[in-house]
Parts: sequence; C-alpha cells; structure tokens
Amino acid sequence: MFGASQPVTASSTPLVPLPRRPLDPAGASGQVRRWYENELGWPTVPGDPLRLPAGVLWDALDVPAEAGHAALRHLAPGSPVALHGDRMLLLVAAGSAEELPGLLEWLDWGALSLDLVAIGTGGLMDAPSPPVPRGERAVPPARDSRAAAPCEADVPPAPRDRVGSQGAAVWLRPPEPGCEVEAPLPTLSALGGGGGAPDLVRLVNTLATQCHRVRLRRVCAQPPAKRAQGR
Repeated sequence: MFGASQPVTASSTPLVPLPRRPLDPAGASGQVRRWYENELGWPTVPGDPLRLPAGVLWDALDVPAEAGHAALRHLAPGSPVALHGDRMLLLVAAGSAEELPGLLEWLDWGALSLDLVAIGTGGLMDAPSPPVPRGERAVPPARDSRAAAPCEADVPPAPRDRVGSQGAAVWLRPPEPGCEVEAPLPTLSALGGGGGAPDLVRLVNTLATQCHRVRLRRVCAQPPAKRAQGR
C-alpha cells in the first residue's frame, strides 16, 4: 500500500558527487614530456610550453614549408621532420648548424640572403605533439600565445634560438621510439661514402635553391613601389 510521499532528505539524495581519480598534475604537457624522455630518450627543457634542446642529439634546419617539401627526397624515411605554421624543421646531425655557413659558401650561396636558419647548440625547438595511433585521441598541444610575425621577402631572417610561428608544432615525419635518431640524420661524414646516411650537402643545396625561388616569387608578387625599396 502506498502511503504519503516522504520528504527528500540529504541522506537519501547526496548532493556531493562521488570521488574521482586524481588528475595528472602535469596534464597533457606531462604526457608529452614523458613520451620524449621515456619513449625516445630525448632531453627536454623545464617549463611550459615544452621545448627540446638542439645540439644534443640533433640540429634543425628551419625553412619555409614550401622549400622543405622539395627537399624531403634527400632524407631517409626515418629522418624526423616537423611543421610549425608555415615553417618546416628538418632534423640533421648534431653539429650541422656550425657547418652550415661554410657549406653555403662552398655551394656559392653565401652571398645571398636565404630564409634558411640553422638551430644548433643553445637553441630550442617547440616540441610537437606525439603521433597518435589509430583509434586514440590526440594529446592537446600546449597553448602558444605568441603572435605570428609577418614574413617579408625583402627582410633577411633574424637569428633565433627557437621556433615561433602560427599554431602548434606537429610531426610530419615523427621520430621512431627504439631507434637511434643519429642513424637516419643527414651528415657531412656521408659525403662520398657508403655509410647509408643521407647527404647533408645535397640537402642544403636543395633547400637553398628552393628558399631562393620562394623569395623571388614573393618579391615578384609585391607592388612595384615596395619591390624597388627592397633592392
């Protein structure tokens, strides 16, 4: 038999939700850091957003993405490549940044202003998010509040110790856990040899050629008055 309705009390309907598992205090940034340090064995730099130090296991060549795509054929399949906005970063052997100026002179590119930047010892690269296996959700990248700087064709690129442009960095060709990063990286020691490592000379020559073409197209696309100022 149904009686009169009973008043609802705090004991019958709890107002406090059930306890949840504690959140990872490091959050998504901590997951990314663990992937680099534990899975790859790469050093990272403390702080947020997460950055990777160049000059330890690799250096990086920072070029316009359009120029970088034309040079991918000179890389081994396992050679890591990252995208950051309209820029591409090609990882090369540690020490290559110091060799780049002399190499450009030897290839007769030294007298031209090229949008080709080498990031070596003391430089930092924003850490791209790890690749996501199929069926899993991506780890959200750390926010980057830096504004994008306009890229002017008639202004030579200023030296920089880290990468900064639009959006978050992502891997175009991610590094492979369990593989030594030095093995597939372009190096000068492979020039004329049969060691199987990609040739840094051919890579740099292609990048310089493509960077020069990109610059010429940008100059030609400018209004005549601005083009004359850049001469």
